[in-house]
Amino acid sequence: MQLFIGNKNYSSWSLRAWLMLAKSGVNFSEVKLTLDTPEFYKRLESVTPTLKVPTLIDNEIAVWDSLAICEYINDAYMSGAGWPSEQLMRAKARALACEMHSGFNGIRNEMPMNIRATRYVELSEQAKKDITRIEQIWCDQMQKFAGQGDWLFGSWSIVDAMFAPVALRFKTYGITLNEDASRYMETVLNCSDLQCWIADALKETDIVAIDEAGKERES
Repeated sequence: MQLFIGNKNYSSWSLRAWLMLAKSGVNFSEVKLTLDTPEFYKRLESVTPTLKVPTLIDNEIAVWDSLAICEYINDAYMSGAGWPSEQLMRAKARALACEMHSGFNGIRNEMPMNIRATRYVELSEQAKKDITRIEQIWCDQMQKFAGQGDWLFGSWSIVDAMFAPVALRFKTYGITLNEDASRYMETVLNCSDLQCWIADALKETDIVAIDEAGKERES
């Protein structure tokens, strides 16, 4: 099984799929490509019609899109354990994952993932609304599952993979959250699998100019 990903410093969608595979325990190899280069697109020509990462190749099966990869791994290798077992909670987890997948364009556009950086950006009202909504989600879930685990639904699930890059963004741009949301953010940032990804990102030297937003701030 191969997972094609972009630079670990910048590629938030690659991180989501990679975390799912890391948490699943499935054996896989990663193929890291440098974003925004001719070689990137040439290598993907025979892999995915979208010419985007992440893309998963499992024998004859090709799956692109982070959430689709998470669902495939969940179905094929985890017997559904990637989502909460109770139907009501599973439905809510899927809704939150899809909300992250399709929304929050303010922070997506203004706060690109950049693990190596500590930056300040002047946020639009839309980005501020996105942050407020994410803080509400994290806070509500931490309160609802208090004492049952440190993830959004107690135990780790796909929705946590979807929100992981947001925690990294908030760290990079110095976003202050309330106590419960901050507790969740610390859980994400301290995750051993995520720490492995971060360690690799910090070793990279490639620069993707479009993702170098903001100005330097004190860490």
